[in-house]
Amino acid sequence: MLNGQVAIVTGASRGIGKAIARELAKNGAKLAITGSSDEVHRTKRELEEEGCQDIFSFRADVTKEIEVDQVVQATRTSLGSVDILVNNAGVGVSKKVEDITVEEWRKTFEVNVQGVFLFTKAVIPIMKRQQSGTIITISSDVARYSLADKGSLYTATKYAVQGFIGSVAQELQQDGIRVSTINPGLVDTNLSDTKKDAAGKKDWLKAEEVAEAVRYMAEAPKHMVIDEMYVHPLCQEYPRT
Repeated sequence: MLNGQVAIVTGASRGIGKAIARELAKNGAKLAITGSSDEVHRTKRELEEEGCQDIFSFRADVTKEIEVDQVVQATRTSLGSVDILVNNAGVGVSKKVEDITVEEWRKTFEVNVQGVFLFTKAVIPIMKRQQSGTIITISSDVARYSLADKGSLYTATKYAVQGFIGSVAQELQQDGIRVSTINPGLVDTNLSDTKKDAAGKKDWLKAEEVAEAVRYMAEAPKHMVIDEMYVHPLCQEYPRT
């Protein structure tokens, strides 16, 4: 159980982030959840209706340092600490290289990579003072291989996240801070140009299953770190090189 631990979950308005927020809250964590729209406040109300307590919601842009810092400081002030950060916010663009605009390239890197950097940077001073903390980033299995079609931009951001998190994990190990990634395969969400519950997705992972992996990492004994976790549906052809 995560009784009393304080967790920040980004991208919690829907999909994987919402499932993570629910999983952590029902296992006793106090929550600060963020989203890019007012939908995040609906997530808060839904969790409260389910009996979860100590939940704060923030409409915040993960690409803006001032907003990220405000969320982290408000969380520490209101809930007393930051024990867990789940970097989940992300976007996907599925286009051939020649069709990707510079604006799409910039925005995708800002959300998927800069957002991870800014939230990670913001919680480090708090966790260093505590000499403890858990940072979990939801990346993707494409952080280790390249998509064959229309995946160059999304793949590039996940490779960047993997490299960044790998270095941060080594940098913070001496401070008692655990830094990990979860790399899901096909998940039934609304990411990119696909729709949840669409035909052909019935055997994909569910958001709740990724959330259970997050809880497992967060509940691991403090002397143990799970560096990476790969989860994918049995139906997915997965390169094992």
